[in-house]
Amino acid sequence: MSNTNHSDKRHSNGANNRHKQNGVTSSSQKMGKASPRYRPSRNQGPVTEDERLLRRPTQPLISPKAPVPQEQVREEEHALDRALHFDFTLTDPWRVLRIMSEFVNGFDALAHIPPSVAVFGSARVKPGDPTYQAAEETARLLAQAGFGIITGGGPGVMEAANKGAQEEGACSVGCNIELPFEQSANPYLDISLDFSYFFVRKTMFIKYAEAFVIFPGGFGTMDELFEALTLIQTRKVNHFPVILYNSKYWGGLTAWLNETMLTAGAISEEDALLLRVSDDPQEICQFVTEAYQELYRADKKQNPDIREQLIR
Repeated sequence: MSNTNHSDKRHSNGANNRHKQNGVTSSSQKMGKASPRYRPSRNQGPVTEDERLLRRPTQPLISPKAPVPQEQVREEEHALDRALHFDFTLTDPWRVLRIMSEFVNGFDALAHIPPSVAVFGSARVKPGDPTYQAAEETARLLAQAGFGIITGGGPGVMEAANKGAQEEGACSVGCNIELPFEQSANPYLDISLDFSYFFVRKTMFIKYAEAFVIFPGGFGTMDELFEALTLIQTRKVNHFPVILYNSKYWGGLTAWLNETMLTAGAISEEDALLLRVSDDPQEICQFVTEAYQELYRADKKQNPDIREQLIR
């Protein structure tokens, strides 16, 4: 009996190995693994506050013409009782107070910073990398011109920009975000803020930055880039410079915007001009400085200082 079992196992293992070698997978093996795209979550770590806010419980799909299931009837009958005994601090209305506190803390901390430039880019860039060096040099030049620097507060391009600003004695701000994987603040921050909600954090960038300088990066960098472009396009904010560093890296994107989106009429020629591309930190600094000085002169002309009005 024992010998037969061992023989069967060897035969089974050998057959499985042959299937693998030949690239053959049985239908049962295919059905056993869900596509990664549709798995509930790849995050095995702690659930962040952002995730809790944006997550909704799943519900059964019911046709509008179908009778209401008895299970749903019972759920609705006991909904009030459950609500009365549910911990309010776990609900979305309570979460609104947390969101409000993040806005208050952010506005309070950044209300008195000097005119500043937001610098974005990959957290994966290492010191010594040309992109890291370019971000540090750009921030240093902007600091010499009188600007503070705001970043996401993490490593990579963010660290390089904060380092360049702080070493020149300029205000260096980091707006960090709670993530499933830990992202610690870089050591070059004068003001370090921690946010649980991406949309609160992005509001700080938009509100307190006079320009966006975008270095090569990934999804997060793209999110911040197009958030700014959308708000400028829809005139929710004043038109401020949005500059892409590294024409080779961004060339495919800018070509697609001009050759596909613009040609299809999805954006206007004016929209296509919202982006500027440069490979020179000195040119970036000059453009940001000139744009801000022009805005300053326009503001002074439209809204002269109250003391000047009183003197006249």
